Amino acid sequence: MELPIIFCIDDDTQVLRAITRDLKNKYRSEYRILSTISVTEALDSLRELKNKGETIAMFVSDQRMPQLDGVAFLEKAMQFYPNAKRVLLTAYSDTDAAIKAINKVQLDYYLVKPWDPPEEKLYPVIDELLDDWHHIHRPAFKGIKLTGYQYSQQSHAIKDFLAGNLIPYQWLDIQTSDEGKSLLQLNDLSVKDAPVVFFEDGSYLVKPSISDIAHKAGLTPQIKHDVYDVVIIGAGPAGLAAGVYGASEGLKTLLIERRAPGGQAGTSSRIENYLGFPSGLSGAELTRRAITQATRLGTEFISPQSVKDIQQKGGYNKIILDDDTTINTRSVIITTGVDYRTLDKKGIADFTGAGIYYGAAMTEATACRDKQVFVVGGGNSAGQAAMYLSKFAKNVHILIRKEDLTSTMSAYLIDQIKSASNITVRPFTEVEEARGSERLEQLVIHNINTGEKTTEDADALYIFIGAKPYTDWIALNIIKDEKGFIETGGELKNYPDFGKIWKQSRDPYLLETSCPGVFAAGDVRAHAMNRVAAAVGEGSMAISFVHKYLAEVK
Repeated sequence: MELPIIFCIDDDTQVLRAITRDLKNKYRSEYRILSTISVTEALDSLRELKNKGETIAMFVSDQRMPQLDGVAFLEKAMQFYPNAKRVLLTAYSDTDAAIKAINKVQLDYYLVKPWDPPEEKLYPVIDELLDDWHHIHRPAFKGIKLTGYQYSQQSHAIKDFLAGNLIPYQWLDIQTSDEGKSLLQLNDLSVKDAPVVFFEDGSYLVKPSISDIAHKAGLTPQIKHDVYDVVIIGAGPAGLAAGVYGASEGLKTLLIERRAPGGQAGTSSRIENYLGFPSGLSGAELTRRAITQATRLGTEFISPQSVKDIQQKGGYNKIILDDDTTINTRSVIITTGVDYRTLDKKGIADFTGAGIYYGAAMTEATACRDKQVFVVGGGNSAGQAAMYLSKFAKNVHILIRKEDLTSTMSAYLIDQIKSASNITVRPFTEVEEARGSERLEQLVIHNINTGEKTTEDADALYIFIGAKPYTDWIALNIIKDEKGFIETGGELKNYPDFGKIWKQSRDPYLLETSCPGVFAAGDVRAHAMNRVAAAVGEGSMAISFVHKYLAEVK
């Protein structure tokens, strides 16, 4: 943890050297002593220190400075650090100005030069002031800060990316956070510039793209190898498991993720039925553990980066990324999982990211405190989200088209929902329309049985209406079923085009696609079990087939 700062300014270099020396002699083990002779340099430093999240405990300023007198400087310094203690260095002739400054800048003490001996005239004063400061000080957040509007689509996308990639950050809502407004003002920015991301080094990005943030956060490392043994596309549970097993078994392994690791499972607030965790664990925690394990074993990880094509030539696979970077690999495992299906109703698209969210969107849960929240869907993901949201929301309404949840949701979740006093399951209902101005404000709810439509106040809508495989990007001769899921193994023989594509003397391995050396695992694969444990099993199993394939093409 960085030490708090005592900041000194005096245009007289001899005086500045003396006060800095005396302060360091006594306080260097507990405080950093920074000093400057320039007001301009001082104000620039304060802005940078504030952006970094550094803490200033005390200002010590000379009164007579040509650019700006000490009282005026302390006025400006207060804008950056209003709780820092303020000491004015004065000559005997300046005491009247110092006394007036007590009211003007809430001056804590004026110190008459010279202060020798410091043991009598300096340290007792500074000790008392610093002791007072410690009693009121609350440590500032150290890390990335995001300033924006709660119901901004771009702000939501950034929050979702940072949270999904396990990057700690502080959210500062311009409309409710004084610190958020202050950060913008101190950097000569306005609310029109939001969202703004402030980084730990003091720099910031205005309305940044996700790729800009990823580059700044160090998530886009350089490709290390000319040829990989296996490239895994997608960092859900299947991809992460493949990364762990691939690297642990000595394969040069690269994992590529287009958005954030963990997939849909990574957004789950609580996974109760995963083996070995009797009290359950969150998707974020499972993801964090898996990423740590995979990278520790040697898996390289690139995110966010999309693959737009796979090409095969001469026994090698060429992965082509969205930015046209090419990666050579001997084998490929596709674990891109599924995307949530969109709800095609009036107004839904207008407020997506501004009150309407696909999937759990746990980053927005705290904004639902004491609000009316709706969840569409009757699967386990919807149930887990409803339970989590019920901790914050005044009421959670689960809208389902069926009579009840028994055919779509696990029994343990149904029991939890029944025991939650602020969750209501509403059968035979669907969303007809979303309404609002800049954000979601109302939903039109349609009762399928009676035909009745009601308009209800709504602060948030979470949508879980099934999933579709993320396979549209695949141009290679990989056979998919009618829904777009990738076919593998023996099922491929049921397709008439298989014989035209497959030219090997052997049959495809269990998880191998119609293209030799390209495997599929997890929810993206046809006939998958759609369970976290099953995806993890398939990811690890895919590596065993990669070994068999690599052995035969040596």
